[in-house]
Amino acid sequence: MILKAENISKQYRLGTVGTGTLKHDAQRWWAGIRGKEDPFLKVGAVNDRSSKASEDYVWALKDINFEVKHGEVLGIIGKNGAGKSTLLKILSRVTSPTTGSIKTKGRIASLLEVGTGFHGELTGRENIFMNGAVLGMTKTEIKNKLDEIIAFSGCEKYIDTPVKRYSSGMTVRLGFAVAAHLEPEILVVDEVLAVGDAEFQKKAIGKMQDLSIGEGRTVLFVSHNMASIKSLCTSGLVLKNGSISYNGNIRKCVENYLNDDIEQKWHFTSFQNNSSAFIKNVFVRTSYKNGIHDFLETIKIEIEIYSNSTIRNPAVSYQILNNDNQPIVHELILNEEKEFCQDQGTFKLISTINQLKLYQGFYKLNVFFSDYKSGILIDSLNEICKFEVINSNKRPVYWATGSAVYKENSTNWQILNISK
Repeated sequence: MILKAENISKQYRLGTVGTGTLKHDAQRWWAGIRGKEDPFLKVGAVNDRSSKASEDYVWALKDINFEVKHGEVLGIIGKNGAGKSTLLKILSRVTSPTTGSIKTKGRIASLLEVGTGFHGELTGRENIFMNGAVLGMTKTEIKNKLDEIIAFSGCEKYIDTPVKRYSSGMTVRLGFAVAAHLEPEILVVDEVLAVGDAEFQKKAIGKMQDLSIGEGRTVLFVSHNMASIKSLCTSGLVLKNGSISYNGNIRKCVENYLNDDIEQKWHFTSFQNNSSAFIKNVFVRTSYKNGIHDFLETIKIEIEIYSNSTIRNPAVSYQILNNDNQPIVHELILNEEKEFCQDQGTFKLISTINQLKLYQGFYKLNVFFSDYKSGILIDSLNEICKFEVINSNKRPVYWATGSAVYKENSTNWQILNISK
């Protein structure tokens, strides 16, 4: 065991720094000298950023317990505001926990924010020496690794230019290069790598793999890129509202995170109950439960329609739109193919597409209900049921963003009368 967190909690007062009042400070001081518990540790709301504050205090983290073994790569995942960055700051000793303790063996190097530890007026070269010294490197160590650090960062041309003129990507490159070449026992990396370009992200992840596999060092890695998390990490933590919701195998961690209940944009319900015929419900059945679909998995589009009388030539179709609102898939079912709406009731039309190769990104639907021979449009819904496609297993993708999709098999339709 190289790192152990025991009952870590972090409390903040909303709206102000510290307790905000002399009265609260005095109450804490008086409790402390009498050996009593801090009275404000007994209060505090759950760290849920989506709800309105009901108390003055909030627990950014609450009762966090975990261990990290030597050479392990731990992925820390969770929604924005779940407490990931707060936890890393405590592990890096940037801030102290309100309760609990951290036990570590060896040096910790951290890269938590763009430009952490850099001085804008100093050159890149000068910042390497300063940042290296702050992280615990001797001047001799820095000199011996200087050329290697500069080469890895890819900032040779600007190394003698003040850092204030660097882009955020260049600053992250230089900061990561220093932290990675410190040869720490524990490397802590927040999601700042997302600022870098694809080439640097690949290089940085390769370096972290070398540190963990080749040199047996421990890495704590926070990212919203699930493909990077799954390829790099051996175990994981899922944080939710400041607490650990899952701790274990990284693949199960990712599934736990992706299947977490969030706002269900992938479901649409109509309220046109006074109409004689309308689209009642639309569902996108993705491979994960919360509107996230994995590349190459089967996807189902369920469309419920209602009619209070017979429609002679009904047709239902849908389009899948990319993020630019361009239709890239269009599917259609006619009554001549499979009978529906020949009597009053609600019908569920299920469209199953096997191995739909949608490029990674966000998509939505247009849905149409019509009488195709008369040309009458009965009902339509536009830009509904937003869902996301990911490539969590890093399967090869051979085309660029926005190009056509390829369907492995033809679409299957199923019709159910669910009104009876």
